[in-house]
This record gives sequence, C-alpha cells and structure tokens, in this order.
Amino acid sequence: MRYLKMAFGAALLLFLLACGEPRLKYPAAKKVDVVDDYFGVKVADPYRWLEDENSKDTKAWVAAENRLTFGFLHSSPAYEKIKKRLTELWNFPKYSAPRKVGDRYFFWKNDGLQNQSVLYMQKSLDSPPKVVLDPNQLSTDGTVSVSALALSRDGKLLAYGLSSSGSDWQEIKIRDVDSGKDYKEVLKWCKFSSIAWKHDGSGFFYNRFPAEGTVPKEDRNNYNRVYWHRPGTDQSADKLVYQDNANKELGFSPLVSEDGKYLLLEVWRGTDPNNRVYYRPVNSKRPFFKVLNKNDAAYSYLYNQGSKFYFKTDKDAPRGRIVLIDFKKPVQKYWKEIIPQQKEVLHYAKVVNGMLVVDYMKDAHDIIRIYTLDGKFVRELKLPTLGSVYSISGRPQDSEMFITFASFLFPPTIYRYDFTSGKMHTFRKPEINFDADRYVTKQVFYRSKDGTRVPMFITHRKNLKMDGNNPTLLYGYGGFDISLTPSFSVARLVWLENGGVYALANLRGGGEYGEEWHRAGMLDKKQNVFDDFIAAAEYLIKEKYTNPKRLAINGGSNGGLLVAACMVQRPDLFGAVLCQVPVIDMLRYHKFTVGRYWIPEYGNAEADSNQFKFLYAYSPLHNIKEGVEYPPTLVTTAESDNRVAPLHAMKFVATLQEKYKGRNPILIRVETKAGHGAGKPTSKRIAELADLYTFLFKVFRMD
Repeated sequence: MRYLKMAFGAALLLFLLACGEPRLKYPAAKKVDVVDDYFGVKVADPYRWLEDENSKDTKAWVAAENRLTFGFLHSSPAYEKIKKRLTELWNFPKYSAPRKVGDRYFFWKNDGLQNQSVLYMQKSLDSPPKVVLDPNQLSTDGTVSVSALALSRDGKLLAYGLSSSGSDWQEIKIRDVDSGKDYKEVLKWCKFSSIAWKHDGSGFFYNRFPAEGTVPKEDRNNYNRVYWHRPGTDQSADKLVYQDNANKELGFSPLVSEDGKYLLLEVWRGTDPNNRVYYRPVNSKRPFFKVLNKNDAAYSYLYNQGSKFYFKTDKDAPRGRIVLIDFKKPVQKYWKEIIPQQKEVLHYAKVVNGMLVVDYMKDAHDIIRIYTLDGKFVRELKLPTLGSVYSISGRPQDSEMFITFASFLFPPTIYRYDFTSGKMHTFRKPEINFDADRYVTKQVFYRSKDGTRVPMFITHRKNLKMDGNNPTLLYGYGGFDISLTPSFSVARLVWLENGGVYALANLRGGGEYGEEWHRAGMLDKKQNVFDDFIAAAEYLIKEKYTNPKRLAINGGSNGGLLVAACMVQRPDLFGAVLCQVPVIDMLRYHKFTVGRYWIPEYGNAEADSNQFKFLYAYSPLHNIKEGVEYPPTLVTTAESDNRVAPLHAMKFVATLQEKYKGRNPILIRVETKAGHGAGKPTSKRIAELADLYTFLFKVFRMD
C-alpha cells in the first residue's frame, strides 16, 4: 500500500508538472446587476462597483490582489537578482542639456539613485554649479515632483509646478533664484498649465481650471482660463485674462512671443491635434485677435519678427512645413512658405543663432538640418547612429546649442554645437557598466494585414541563434500622434543581458509618418493599430526570433489598450502580457478623469451609434470570452492615477479572473502614492520594473 501511495504521488507530481503551475486562488469579487443600453444593445457591467476606488469593497479587493501579486513575484529567485542589477545599472550621473537664461546656465542632474533630479545654475559652463531647486527635500519618499518650470527672461525668478504622488494636478510656486527663497503664495487648480513670463519679469500668464466647488464635479476639467499673476500677491488678486464659457471644453495655453511684444494663446480641445491661435499686444486689455481660428490644422509658434510669425504646421502638409504668417494680413493666400513639406516628417523646430534648426524623422529616427530664416538649406548634422534627439537647447541670439541624443544601446549623451566653427563635440557622456558592443540594433520593415509597410527596431545580442526560441519583448503604442523613436532604458539592458530580444514596432496611430499615419489609426480605423502589432508578432515568429510561448508584449496607457486588445483578439500569439496603466473600458472611458479629452482620438460610444459599434467591437473589457486560453498577464495601475483611472485595470482583471479557467497567472499590481507615470521617484520605478521583469523571467522560466 505504501508503494502504491508513492507511485500515485509521483504520478500526480508528473501530471502537475506537465500541466504547469496550479491555478492561483484569486480574491473574491462580487458581481452587481448593472446593464446599460447602447442604441438597443444591452451591455452588462457587473464590476461597476470597482469604479469607486475609495469604497471599502474596492480597497479590500485591491489589498488582496496586491498580496497575491507580490507573493507570486517576490517568491521568485529572479526578483532580488533583477532588482540588484537594475539598481547597479541605474546608478550613474544623469544630466539634462544646459539651457541658457539671461547670463546663466540651468540644468538638471541626478547623482544616480536620487528619487528626483535636482535643478542647478552656473554662471558659465566651467563655473561651480549652485542648487536652485531640490525636489528631494520636499518629501521623504520622493513622491513630490516638479511638473512645470518657467524662468523669467533674466533667469532671476523661477515659477515651478509641484505634483504629489504622480497627480496631474499642480501647485505653482515662485522662487528667487539668487536667495533660494520662495514667495508666500501658492497657485492652485492647475493642470496641464503653461507659464509665460513677461520680459520685464513683473509677472506671468498661466492657465488653470476653476476653483474646487465653483463648478459641478463633472466640470472640474472644463472651463480652462488664463490669468495674470504678479509675484508677491495672493492668487485671489490674479486678473482674469481670457475665458470662453460658451465653449467649456477648450483649453488655453499662454506664451509670450520671442520679442516680448505679444501674448499668444494656443487653443486646444482635448488631444485633438488641430488647434487655434489667438493673440494681442502683451500690455493690451483689448479683445484677442482670433488669427488662426478654423481648427483646420496644427500650428506651433516658433519665432517672430514684429508682426511676422514663423509657424510649424501640417496645414496642407501632413508631414509638416514651416510658414511665415503676417498677423496684419493672416489670410492663407498671403502666407509665405519657408520650408516646404519634405519626404521626412517635420518633428520639431526652433530658432537658434538666427537660424532654423529642424529635427526630421526618417523612418522613425531623427536627423537634424539647419536652414536660414528664409528657408535656405545650410547643412545636416551628423548624428552617431540611428537614434533620437531628446532635446535641442539654444536661443535665437546664441552662437551655440546643446543636443541630447540617445538610442537603444546609446545612453543619453549631450553634444555642443558651435555655429561659428560648424563643429559639434561631446559635452557630457555617461559611463555605464554595460558592454554595448556585444549587442546590435537593426531596423526591419514588415507588412501589416492590409499590406501597409510598417517599421520595427530589433535589439539583441550579436550572433543571436535564430532558432525560434529566444525570449522576446515586443513594445508598441500606436496613438495620439505620438512617435516611438529609439530610446535608452536601463531596464532593457537587464533583459538583453539575459538573452532577451527587444522589439519596438512603429504602428499606425503614431506620428512617425505624419498626420496621415496618425489618422490611419484613430476612431473607426483603430483596428489598423492592432493589426499592425499582431503582424509585428507574426514577423518575429516567422523570422525565427521567437515563438508564441516565448513572445511577450508590453504597452502603457494607450499602449495598454493596444496589448489588451491584441491579447483578447489573438491569445494564441503571445506567451506573456505586460499591460501598464491601460485604457480598457472603451464604452465609459470618457466619463472619468480627463477621458473626454480623448474623444477626438477614440470616439464616444454614447453619442454616436457608429462609434459605439467600432468601440464595442474592440473594447478589451467587452471581448473577454470564456473557454479561451489567455496568456500569463500582469496589469499595472496606480491609486493616484488621475489620467487613466485605475478602474480600467481593475475591471479588466476582475473579468479575466472570473472567465478564464486555466492555470496561467492573471495578476494586477496597484501602486500606492503614484500616478500615471510622470514624476515617479527612482525607488518606485526600480521596484516596478523589477516586478515586471520578474514576471517575464518566471513565466518564461528564465529564473
């Protein structure tokens, strides 16, 4: 009998090993009887109660889910190894490019593992730097960050916005740079705020939302207004500069022209790429001239000479061009084209040394060209490799500029370009304990479902064995005209060191090929984005980089929507899913936080029956099915995320855990004292990344 029991036990062990991990026991999640009617279609929403993140039931569910998730992850022997290596790689000095204001240079520096970078000032590039603002002194855990920054023209006054726990809401303070002392007043009710100083330093214009309690709760992100603030006065004394109560969804970002003579308002509606431009003399109290008011294109102010303004625009040029508009006769027939549309996409432009410095995207990597102000080509700068220009720092009167450049295997490096000599040299280059020469990045092109040619970057060890068995991480975004160009990430280095392949696909919906590429992936064409991503996965499998069991997908925010939609559409194609701060409930997203800003991109299921149809067709929450083998999935969110509400991630996971009956883990990680991602302290970033990569190591058995 004893031997029979031993034999049975051995057989059971072999059976369990063959079947994989036992099914996790997920926290109980109640269901409620809630059904909505969309144009005659009844849609159940049994986890509606999770929309209230402050309820006792939600908090209890989140706490139980976190216990399960952290227990699963931190029991892996890979966790401490990954966290230690991440910390080692992260620990190097990081600088921003110097920015000259007045007769001083300002720059950010992080010694290595500081939770927040510190703002410094120096009189010359080789003089001792002085601390201007150290956010690490504002909270013990580093969860207070600087989310806005504006220096007066002479560099003596600093207006800065502070955000707590990753919130989009800001409080603006003012500091005397030389004394290091703050003024007493604190400006509240700010979100996505611009700060524009008058050139005499007497004060600044800024935009904010109504004070809490003065409008209904649903209008907290409406009625954006522009105010004038004079340092040393209470916010209650601020003067209203502009409002448009008849169009409550419009936002107004103020800026003062380069010559200091004009106040411009860039008028926006949510994430619609098209905008308007109003202006008036900076000292005037007369009504604004609505000079570009058709909402027919995107307009970005670059420079002006009197009433003649340089704008970057995609008006009649989906890849962008630069035009000169005389505000005295702004009708389009009088515009002067300075730089016509090129084959490449005009990504960014500014005036330095009295010349136009233009950053173009060519197949999703950057190139820099210099032109005269009348549009004559001067030269193209030679960049180190296929990569991205993170920033260009310089003023119209400066004879120098600083360029921050990076790529997948090339950490952010700052170059100084001298316009007089035409030479560029390395100004600051970080030293990292990683041998980049052992790895390679290449760009490939593949065909999507409808035949569209899509680019993708792939990074891996040299001499990679193409046996179809390499653990591979595929990243994407595909939305809001946001371009994914090569970037540097310490976390990816850990993945590469352990034999991983990293791939980044440049999907439709982004801006890599201009506004036409963007519009091919929005509203009723959103499925193109998912098709592009699925085709990228199929390419990696076909070319023997990996196989479906070793292929992970990752995306955040709109990219979280991407990976969730692809996961429910093609669960057979992926071996793991990392879904970060995602938009998931496409029928109700517009009801929460700033979700209504995204209606131009996604549509509104309540307002239009056709939009309901295409949103319902791909909404990840509403396409989870029983009897389907979903891949191992880790979803992340944060309790203070007031960009994409945590309810999306929570409802998605609750539904998956209910309907999926297999053994693959379906987990959620809810961060505390953090938001959508901006301003997250280094300690929390390392902890989160360690968890994400531990999940992959564990499910791919790399630990």
